[in-house]
Amino acid sequence: MTFLKKLFLIIIKNQSERGLGKGERYNDLTDEELVDMIVKNNNTMLFGSLYDRYSAKVYNKCYSFSRTEAEAEDLTQDVFLLLFVKLNTFKGKSKFSTWLFSLTYNFCTNYVNRDKQKKIRDKSNPVDDDKHNLVQDVSDESLFKLKTDKLEKALKLIDPEDKSILLLKYQDGVSVKELSQLMEIGESAIKMRLKRSRSRLVEIYNELK
Repeated sequence: MTFLKKLFLIIIKNQSERGLGKGERYNDLTDEELVDMIVKNNNTMLFGSLYDRYSAKVYNKCYSFSRTEAEAEDLTQDVFLLLFVKLNTFKGKSKFSTWLFSLTYNFCTNYVNRDKQKKIRDKSNPVDDDKHNLVQDVSDESLFKLKTDKLEKALKLIDPEDKSILLLKYQDGVSVKELSQLMEIGESAIKMRLKRSRSRLVEIYNELK
């Protein structure tokens, strides 16, 4: 971790612990209003308030892509550093939380793909796309019937790109339309990616003992 990165995170954490930016007028602001104020003033104090709202949720999402709590914590801090840099690119086409979770998943996906030694990559089985074009789609109802503990294992083995879109859709409740806007591809392409990701997940699930 670079010195500047450490300094930035220390400032944000100290402001959070001291309760700066937590006045009632900030608590009453929507996420979008708070983001607008941060961007206009480049205000780290207000960013600390945003950090308070979402650090736990972002940590939980990072943890699902990591092997240890320390790794998840590092990923969380990296995400918020990236968020501070990219906050002015938020255009309000979706809810801020949806945009942030997408940013988090994308960052974690890139992180996993850079580390070829991670178990999530070592244990994943490559899948032939042509084969999956012929596979019957897995319904949402079928997914909901899968055993939780076994499903969690399967999610650890699936490719991170597939995992990201499935978590956005089924954990965060992001609609196909919102996914289309976030990923800047057509809704039909989103539906196809979801279909393939569901098929891959169930395939891995069925291979587990």
